Amino acid sequence: MSDPVKTPGAEPAQYLTFLLGSEMFALGILAIKEIIEYRNPTEVPMMPASVRGVINLRGAVVPVVDLQARFGRPVSPVSRRSCIVILEVAQHGERQVVGVVVDAVSEVLDIRAEDIEPAPAFGTRIRRDFIAGMGKVRERFVILLDAQQALAMDELTTVGETEDHATTALAEPALA
Repeated sequence: MSDPVKTPGAEPAQYLTFLLGSEMFALGILAIKEIIEYRNPTEVPMMPASVRGVINLRGAVVPVVDLQARFGRPVSPVSRRSCIVILEVAQHGERQVVGVVVDAVSEVLDIRAEDIEPAPAFGTRIRRDFIAGMGKVRERFVILLDAQQALAMDELTTVGETEDHATTALAEPALA
């Protein structure tokens, strides 16, 4: 993860802001392909709780991640404002399309580099490596997510395999 470069007078970057619970988060607009109405994903066996399943997006299979669950929180309840933000992230030199469930999309904001602070060393309720920075917007902070880190598919599937192995180990009877 790299800290944003603070170049005075540089063009502001655009971020899509959205709500998860009562917290405001943002993702860089360049990674976002589209925003779609929430639809129930098809569940995939042996996936961690943070992967709700997959959807068919114009013939492509797209995994759908629940960011609340990814952050170690209870799964997001679906409401009429819930939607899926479709992102494109780099994974091992290839582009991966991923959907993330958000409670509500807010707006696109321009945030100047000088208005972005590094991720705090403590006090966040999500993993520090998931945070690209803290954007100052209208006298408050917006958590800027690092999509590459937060949506690392290798880590998500490793978690699923680890959870599966732990479940299998608990279910198997001990040999005497």
